[in-house]
Amino acid sequence: MNRLASKFQDLSARQEKAFVPYIMAGDGGLDSLADKLKMLERFGASAIEVGIPFSDPVADGKAIQEAGLRSLKQGTTLKDTLRHIGEARSAVSIPIIIMTYLNPILAYGIDQFCADGKSAGVDGCIIPDMPAEEEALVEPYLSSVGIELIRLVTLTTPIARIRDISEKGSGFLYAVTVKGVTGERDGFQSELHDYLVKVKQASKLPVLAGFGVANNEQAKELASFCDGVIAGSKIIELFHENRLDELQNFVSSFKSKRETSV
Repeated sequence: MNRLASKFQDLSARQEKAFVPYIMAGDGGLDSLADKLKMLERFGASAIEVGIPFSDPVADGKAIQEAGLRSLKQGTTLKDTLRHIGEARSAVSIPIIIMTYLNPILAYGIDQFCADGKSAGVDGCIIPDMPAEEEALVEPYLSSVGIELIRLVTLTTPIARIRDISEKGSGFLYAVTVKGVTGERDGFQSELHDYLVKVKQASKLPVLAGFGVANNEQAKELASFCDGVIAGSKIIELFHENRLDELQNFVSSFKSKRETSV
């Protein structure tokens, strides 16, 4: 069983929600990646999303764009990131998800990317600029090596399309919580709670909410309407500023039970 499916099965059995921190590979140097992965698991992360720096990150807000630029200046590549994940894998048991844009995969070579991802122990892949209509370009290759393609839906995605998208794969459905890019926000749009309820009702997959989670209160609020949350910009900021005590508190204090769900 893929580690993602196993993790959600375990969380369901314990009546708990998922907390998935996002980090930028190479921000602070790729040599720090293994320590970050192990630290986040120790703090209580359910899984970890590892971003690959890209020169045109259309889905990313200010904090993640800046982290990507710092990483690119360090010479970070997708190939080197997979190598470092592979070297850390024996010490990290939770699922690892790669977030990358389509062009780096095409430049790498789809077959080789999937083979190296499998060897590294990658469990899932998010490609935010690849629409569902074009996923046949990559998904069969990912599926053949046991890597889940994690699909995204947004506030403007019709319910019928959400149902269709959720029929595919066995990882989770990524519910984008804002009409815009990533980044911390003071609050969310008024229709968000209804949106998450509708996505949860329509989806056969676990639903995780992401984009804009700035603190533990927001994380718990969103998790009460779905199966968990993904937090990126705040995690990036805390690592970059070496505020590790705050990082530990942010991750480890997230506890949300399934019985609170709508």
